[in-house]
Amino acid sequence: MTTLLEVEGLVKHFPVRGGVFGRTSGHVRAVDGVDFHLDEGETLAIVGESGCGKSTVGRLVLRLIEPSAGRVRFEGDDLLSLDADQMRARRRRLQVIFQDPYASLNPRMTIGSMLGEPLYLHRLVADETERRVRIGELLELVGLRPEHARRYPHEFSGGQRQRLAIARALAVEPKLIVADEPVSALDVSIQAQVINLMKALQQRFGLAYIFISHDLAVVKHIADRIAVMYLGRIVETATTDELFRNPRHPYTRALLAAVPLPDPTAARERALLEGDIPSALAPPPGCLFHTRCRFARESCRRDVPALADDGPLGVNSGHATACPWWPEFPPAAVLPAPAGRDQDKTRLDRLQAAFVRQTEAT
Repeated sequence: MTTLLEVEGLVKHFPVRGGVFGRTSGHVRAVDGVDFHLDEGETLAIVGESGCGKSTVGRLVLRLIEPSAGRVRFEGDDLLSLDADQMRARRRRLQVIFQDPYASLNPRMTIGSMLGEPLYLHRLVADETERRVRIGELLELVGLRPEHARRYPHEFSGGQRQRLAIARALAVEPKLIVADEPVSALDVSIQAQVINLMKALQQRFGLAYIFISHDLAVVKHIADRIAVMYLGRIVETATTDELFRNPRHPYTRALLAAVPLPDPTAARERALLEGDIPSALAPPPGCLFHTRCRFARESCRRDVPALADDGPLGVNSGHATACPWWPEFPPAAVLPAPAGRDQDKTRLDRLQAAFVRQTEAT
């Protein structure tokens, strides 16, 4: 595959100012040296707890905020070296879907005006007639009707507003879309509809996604690869199937253990995290995760582990882990395979029988 995006050594430290003169007293290390790549038509999920820096990475890639250091290459161009005019031209290929669709849609503009604005800005339509036709096509692409162009954002449900946000991102025919928690505010059934829509649009237009989420259960259904972040750094990266089958880093294991199971009779080991995530203003020395890791050793408090691939010399296996001790850990408890239809029916019958017995007893 052709590499679409390359991120090397990405760093973002936010200054903390205080006092009468507003002097800098420290820096919040929101992103502290992140490397990854993304191929055309691929979905890379960035997952982690709130405050780990995953949303900041998405904004840095789009240059919505400027990085402190690092390099971002998109289609061979270094985005950080472009001036304002050059970057404005490149933004047509780089779009974003925000977490809260209502906050990202202008309540004073009709849907037709919002979708038509980027078409005029990037000169993608010649006249008003072509604009209306294009807006109708965009609305139909996301499962809405052309007459919805006359409505305002408050007249739509949450799922419909997220569809509108997707339509707006598609309006300028991008190659890469950064989706920042695009379904976390939606009901589970609506989440599935939006995820299926994004997958269908990806297959149709060859889109690449950076999918930012804290929910591994959602990520499993859309991502090709997953990068797990903790306190501004990537601690593990692998293909989705490999990560769910063979999680290595203790933090990844804990995230997978927190995924709820739809089967109330299923039992598994819980690797719950203790304590709170350290402050990015004063991160701990050595491995950032050692303060919450049950496998931590003395060297973990001193040495910073590198994100190392375990493939043979000169061969990239695609599974990299920022922990040198993972081969010595006991096997991880992985998520069970989805139940078949017969198993689902058996479990439903068992639950119904238990409910009847409880009702008769009372």
